[in-house]
Amino acid sequence: MAPSSTTFLASKSHIANVTGTDISFTATGTEYKITSTTTTLSGFAVRDLITVTGTTNNNSTFTVKTVSSANELIVEEIVTTETSDGSTTTTLDHTGFVSDKSKGDGYYSQPDGVHTVAYQVNATLAGSIKMQGSLATTPTEDDWFDISGSTFTADQSTLIGTANFTGNFVWVRAKATSITAGTISSVLINS
Repeated sequence: MAPSSTTFLASKSHIANVTGTDISFTATGTEYKITSTTTTLSGFAVRDLITVTGTTNNNSTFTVKTVSSANELIVEEIVTTETSDGSTTTTLDHTGFVSDKSKGDGYYSQPDGVHTVAYQVNATLAGSIKMQGSLATTPTEDDWFDISGSTFTADQSTLIGTANFTGNFVWVRAKATSITAGTISSVLINS
C-alpha cells in the first residue's frame, strides 16, 4: 500500500468549562456516567478530555465516550459512584481531546514505520498536541501510548509544527492536552 495523507482533525476549539453543584458520578457494570440534574453538559463532544475537580473520589481526567443527553456523559475511564450533595461545586474543565484513530504503518505491514505529522493552529492556541500509537488491533483507552518526539507546544507565534516519528504502530491518533484557549485548525499525517 502506498503512503497516504490523512486529516486527523479538522478545526477543533477549546470550549468553556462547566461548574455545578448537581453533578454526580455513576458506575453501572462497565458503563461510567457523569450526570447532572440541571447543569448542561451538552457542550462536550465525543473524545473530549475533561478534568474533574471538586469531588471526593473522581478528581481525574476522563475521555468522553458518548454524550447521551444534555445532562449525561458516558466516559471511557472508571468513575467511582458519587452523588452530588447540592452544595459542593464540581468543575469539569475542557482540557483537550483526542482525534479519530488512523491506520499506521503496522496496519499495512510496512517495514519502514516512517510517519510525518503536521499541526496547524491559530495564534491564540495555548496547549500541546502530540501523537499516540497503539499496537492493538481494536484499541481501548488503555492501549494508547505517547510517541516520543511528536509533541508540538503552541507558543502563540508558531502556527505550523511538524514532526517525524518511526514505529510500526497499528493505529495512530493525535492528543491535545492542557488546552486553555484557541483552535487547532488541522492535524495531518502521512504514513
